[in-house]
Amino acid sequence: MIEKSKIQDLVKEFIKGTELFIVAVKVSSSNKITVLADTMEGITIDECVDIHRHIESNLDRDIEDFELQVSSPGLDLPFGVIEQYYKNEGKKVEVIDNDGSKYSGILKNVTNGGFELETELKIKGKPKEVKDISFNLDQVKSVRIVLTIK
Repeated sequence: MIEKSKIQDLVKEFIKGTELFIVAVKVSSSNKITVLADTMEGITIDECVDIHRHIESNLDRDIEDFELQVSSPGLDLPFGVIEQYYKNEGKKVEVIDNDGSKYSGILKNVTNGGFELETELKIKGKPKEVKDISFNLDQVKSVRIVLTIK
């Protein structure tokens, strides 16, 4: 089996000095390699192809066969790294805390240790109240973008 750390090192080597960042690297027992990468502006297909070629050129299929996929993390996956929080600051997200409670609001004031969520509380018969809720990253089970259709 190809070592996950080897793939991570290859990707880190390639992205060093660029705007790219690793979101996740997975290697299954059948050597299906999945690399999720991004930039603050969004990763391009050409950037994915370049990462793919770099990894592929540094592995030998004669020694060990593998399947390789390089892509963006997509909008349906929860955030995996702090860069995704920074990238999505100001956007609507759904937060699930470690107790299973769900919150929805605007992601604000991201730091390496946490963030704030601007939520609107709707109380029957009263105007909406805007409230900021602070979260430490270790209090959060998942955070993901809320897709809105216009």
